[in-house]
Amino acid sequence: MNLITGRKPVLDALKVNTPIDKLLIAQNSHGEVVDEILKIARQKNIPFKFTPADQVAKTAQSPNTQGIIAFVGTKEFSDISHLFDVAKAKNEQPFFLIFDEIEDVHNLGALIRSAVCTGAHGGIIPKHHNAPVNETVVKTSAGASLQFSMARVTNIAQTIDELKEKGVWIVGTEMTAQKTFTEVDYTVPVALVIGNEGKGMRRLVRDKCDFLVKIPMKGGFESLNASVAGAIVMYEVLRKRNAI
Repeated sequence: MNLITGRKPVLDALKVNTPIDKLLIAQNSHGEVVDEILKIARQKNIPFKFTPADQVAKTAQSPNTQGIIAFVGTKEFSDISHLFDVAKAKNEQPFFLIFDEIEDVHNLGALIRSAVCTGAHGGIIPKHHNAPVNETVVKTSAGASLQFSMARVTNIAQTIDELKEKGVWIVGTEMTAQKTFTEVDYTVPVALVIGNEGKGMRRLVRDKCDFLVKIPMKGGFESLNASVAGAIVMYEVLRKRNAI
């Protein structure tokens, strides 16, 4: 069983109907957010228990709980077809994120938050060698991961082939690319690949991309943090689509 800690992440989880078994709340917790959490919990018949603050911290194995913990099940993953259904329901061209061995949970959470903010319809992650979608991801994404559809696949390269068969163009971020990230048409069905924080995309994944794009850099640095680079390109997708 996973935990969600922090007032805003717990409230977001309740609002998007995340299955929650129970809440553990520190006895000294108060305020508008706590009141709203309790109101929704009562409406949904979710049991909650007030307990000493040190017990809450001990349960979470962290002092940074803001006095509240939600006990939830594991993130439910969709299949690829569901991601297309999400786009179809919004009458939009598909826009997906492919996380190619993102290992840091904070990066994954930040990427998911940017994905939701830029209108992406879902994410795709490998079953192995990728950060888990855990409570840290929920907190880092400000709860966005709870409403973001995600598919977990065995083989990213094979999944890219399947996406291509469905008319999706694959765009990868690569600092040695010839094109800049603004030179691609993102108004078509598109999947953006974000590679590993240190190694970037794997060779086979990179070779399957229709376009490789770079972000112009100054200041002597060769690359940006994965979540920052991903966010920059995602907002270009949003900008291009809003310009139609």
